[in-house]
Amino acid sequence: METPWGALPISDAHIHFFSHRFFSTLADQKKAPLNSLEPLLGWQMPDEDPEQLAAAWVQELDRHGISKAVLIASVPGDQDSVIAAVQRFRDRFYGYMMVNPTAPDAAAQVESALSSGNIHGLCFFPAMHCYSIQDERARKLLDLAAAKPGTVAFVHCGVLSVGVRRKLGLPSLFDMRFSNPIDLHAVALRYPQIRFIVPHFGAGYFREALMLCDLATNVYLDTSSSNSWTRYEEAHLDLRTVFRRALDVVGPKRLLFGTDSSFFPRGWNRAVFDAQTKALYEIGVTGEIACSILHDNLQNLFP
Repeated sequence: METPWGALPISDAHIHFFSHRFFSTLADQKKAPLNSLEPLLGWQMPDEDPEQLAAAWVQELDRHGISKAVLIASVPGDQDSVIAAVQRFRDRFYGYMMVNPTAPDAAAQVESALSSGNIHGLCFFPAMHCYSIQDERARKLLDLAAAKPGTVAFVHCGVLSVGVRRKLGLPSLFDMRFSNPIDLHAVALRYPQIRFIVPHFGAGYFREALMLCDLATNVYLDTSSSNSWTRYEEAHLDLRTVFRRALDVVGPKRLLFGTDSSFFPRGWNRAVFDAQTKALYEIGVTGEIACSILHDNLQNLFP
């Protein structure tokens, strides 16, 4: 893809795979027929076959020149949709599944998904499911990840707002007591063989996320979303300052570019890419470092 540094390969570390099952789950929670969601959201409802949605994402990524992307199953229990997508397009996608350690069948689901060879990461949302990442139930799932070399753990911290739930009028009974990246410190040290990813620069816990990364070298940050969390800082941060501080503390090898793209017809969120590359270029980042953030670091997670 063409960038301020010239043509560079681009990979996206954060795309939500909003499958047919994902929308069916929301429809069940809303107690409404599935076909009622499309006019409410203004989004396209995907085909029941996840391979069709995967093919649409391949076409969309090709249109923008994106070589590879992470697909995230965005409700617990939807890992089969991502598994099917990755199995069909192994050269284009890595697969992550959302886990809920408080569910009685969580370990069995993780074991089965990892055995498929098409799940590369477990996504923990402690505030969403109201548990601590230090909870013994979370540890059981991390033990499974540790036993499968190369599996990463994505841990959402900070502010959590699910736009699709808000648009549908569904409650989001999250608990921010479980949102602090500091809670991940001892866990990351306990599992040095696992690479942990904290998205959105910690989503409002930027200082804490930087502290965590400084103390645990197996923790990465992803750059996805509009980063609107910066308005919570005492001195309002712009993206240039965010990147400058992250590069200073974390370094260029543990930052993963992502967009947080999710639905059609919008597709891949080019505006996030443009804003982030502009900020990186303006602070004087070299083409080599830009290539690391925009592509190489994700590839190196899964050699």
